[in-house]
Amino acid sequence: MIWNFFSVLIPFLFVLTIVVFVHELGHFLVARWYGVKVQAFSIGFGREIWGFNDRYGTRWRLAWIPLGGYVKFIDDENGASVPSRDALARLSPQEREGAFQSKPLGQRAAVVAAGPIANFLLSIALFAVIFTTVGISITAPRVDELVSDGIAEKAGFKAGDLIISIDGSPIESFNEMQRVVSANADRELAFEVQRGSALLTIKATPGRREMTDRFGNTMRIGVIGVKRTTQPQDWEYKRYGPLDALWLGVKETHFIVSKTLGYVRDVALGREAADQLGGPIRIAEVSGQVASAGFVPLLNLTAILSVSIGLINLFPIPLLDGGHLLYYALEAVRRRPLSARAQDIGFRIGLTLVLMLMMYATFNDLPIVRKWIGLG
Repeated sequence: MIWNFFSVLIPFLFVLTIVVFVHELGHFLVARWYGVKVQAFSIGFGREIWGFNDRYGTRWRLAWIPLGGYVKFIDDENGASVPSRDALARLSPQEREGAFQSKPLGQRAAVVAAGPIANFLLSIALFAVIFTTVGISITAPRVDELVSDGIAEKAGFKAGDLIISIDGSPIESFNEMQRVVSANADRELAFEVQRGSALLTIKATPGRREMTDRFGNTMRIGVIGVKRTTQPQDWEYKRYGPLDALWLGVKETHFIVSKTLGYVRDVALGREAADQLGGPIRIAEVSGQVASAGFVPLLNLTAILSVSIGLINLFPIPLLDGGHLLYYALEAVRRRPLSARAQDIGFRIGLTLVLMLMMYATFNDLPIVRKWIGLG
C-alpha cells in the first residue's frame, strides 16, 4: 500500500514541480529583466518547508501544498498577482521604481505572458530531446484492412491505399493518421490518398467511439474503421537532428493546443461531455501509470501537461494570466486602467469560476479515489 502511494506521489511531484517551476520562472526572469522587485518565488502554497533569500531580496520557498506556485511582486496583494493600490502607496519613491504597477503597459503584459510562453517552450524542448535522443518508431500510413461496412469503406477507401495528407497536412506514419482522426470525431476530413499511381481525395467523418487504454482509462475518440497489419520489418526506428526535432516539437505542441481547444469547443457546443476534465487526482494517477512505462514516457507526459498549463493560463478569466492580459487589452483601448472596483469584481468572478472548475474536476476524479481505497 505504501509503495503504491509513493509510486503515484513521486511521479506526480516530479511532473508538476517541473511544469510549475518553469511557468513561474518565465514570470520571474522577465520581471527581473524589467527591474520589477520580486518579493517571493514559491513552489507550492501554504506553510514553507524550506527556503532562502537571494542577494536581491527574493524569498525562494518550497511549500507544503504542491498544487501550483506563484511569483509575488512588492506591490501585489497576494500570490495571485492581484495588484494592490494600498501596497503601492506605502512604498517609498525609490521602491516604486521596482513596483510592477509602475511599469509601462507593454512590460506588464510581457511579464504576465512569459509564464505560459515558458510552458510552451518547455514542451517544445522536451519533445525535441525525445525525438533527438530516443526517436520514434513509425510505419507507413497504409490501409491494410477495412472494418466491414465501416465509415472508411462507405467513404470509398480500399485496402492498399496510402494516406498522403489529411486536410492538406502531410501524414508520415499510421500513428500520426490515427491521432488526427481520433482528435476530429464528428468533423469531416479530406484524405489525400495514393492508390497505385493515382492520387484521390476521399472525404470521411470520423465516428465517436469509447475506448479503454491498457491502464483502464476510458476515453472517447474518433475512428473511421481502418487497420494496419504490420510486420516487424514494416517498422522504421527514426531519430531526428536537432533542427528537425525542434520543428517536430513545435508541431507536437501545436497539435496538443488544437486538440485541447477543440475539446473545449465541443463541450461548449454540447457535442462532447465534460467528464474528461480532470484535476490533480487524475494527473497523479496518470503520472503513476506513465512512470511505470519508463522515464521517457514520463518526460512526454511532462511536455503534454506543460502545454495544457500554459494554455489554460491564457484563458481570459480574471485571476489567470489570460485575465490579466484581458485587463491590459482593455487598458490599451481605454488608455487608462480599469477602476480598482471593476478589477476587484473581475477577480472575484474569476476566483469563483476557477473554484467551480476545480470542484467539478475533483468530482470527476472521485471514481479514482474510490479505486485507490478499494471501493471501485
